[in-house]
Amino acid sequence: MNIAFDSHKRYTLCSVADDCGRIIDEMRIEHRRGEISKYLSRFPAGEAVAVETIGNWYWIVDEIEAAGMEARLVHARKAKMMMGCVNKTDRLDVRGLNRLQQVGTLPTVWIPPGVLRDQRDLTRTRMYLVAQRTRLKNRIHATLAKYGLSLPGVSDIFGRCSREQLLKQIANLPQQSTYTTKIQLEHTDRLERSIMELNSVIEDVIGSSREIALLRSAPGIGKIVSIVVCLEVGAIDRFPSAAALASYAGTVPRVHASGGHVRYGQLRSDVNRYLKWAYAEAANSIVINQRVYPDRHVTQLYRKVQSRRGHQKAIGAVARHLAEATYWMLTKKEMYKDPSLKQSLPTRV
Repeated sequence: MNIAFDSHKRYTLCSVADDCGRIIDEMRIEHRRGEISKYLSRFPAGEAVAVETIGNWYWIVDEIEAAGMEARLVHARKAKMMMGCVNKTDRLDVRGLNRLQQVGTLPTVWIPPGVLRDQRDLTRTRMYLVAQRTRLKNRIHATLAKYGLSLPGVSDIFGRCSREQLLKQIANLPQQSTYTTKIQLEHTDRLERSIMELNSVIEDVIGSSREIALLRSAPGIGKIVSIVVCLEVGAIDRFPSAAALASYAGTVPRVHASGGHVRYGQLRSDVNRYLKWAYAEAANSIVINQRVYPDRHVTQLYRKVQSRRGHQKAIGAVARHLAEATYWMLTKKEMYKDPSLKQSLPTRV
């Protein structure tokens, strides 16, 4: 028996077919807690249920598992390509998933445990708040620049020591610009407090582990980045190789090879964007501190690629190296070994 869901925001279309592909039942299930489990209870326990990776799949998977079924999370983009349908309807989609199940070619992805899904929300929310804070700070910088105002000799205008100077410069803006800039500054301060609170909760909830300690031995990977990488990677054994993890993390460029000509394009977008951010953050940290550690492999790699391809390509190369190093560190349970120094680097406190 094959069961497939085509889920949307308010309802799920379920299709049940036998092993020969004959439709046994099809039903639209309204999204109310308990309705999916109630429907699935009509069928033998242990059957596989295919559901696409949509925005609200968390609770749907929980309902499937509560009914004693095996949830199979489907890679939506790959499934659509494999079905090859010209037309698109809910019924065609759900029947297509069942056909892929029947022939054993359903493209599935790993389902993180419920606890891990919940913990990921801490670091993902922190990343969102940091991005909001950055946007507000950029708007304040832009407003001051519009009227030729600046704080000479100050590297961070939002620091405690420069707050009084900043307020004086804001007061020199036109009336309405002063009002709006003060509102943005207040929001920035509130976000700063929320981020600090989140940092404390993340440290308390996630704490420290062997995996986080190993990740922190790599250059550029600090406390928050190591936690993000640990949570987003999850079970390292789900990746068959270091290249697979690097691809999942969005650090591998697109390749166009034809007729003996090879061209590398931009980094892929259909990846884990949280891991992509983490490795980019680590790579930028390495670049900032490259003068302190000129002999490290990542510094030499950055300089080599940067001289030929530019800064962005070099950041991508360093990020890919860190992603592949993550695979080997977590697989072998060993600290980072710098290829240039031929030894492990000390873990930062």
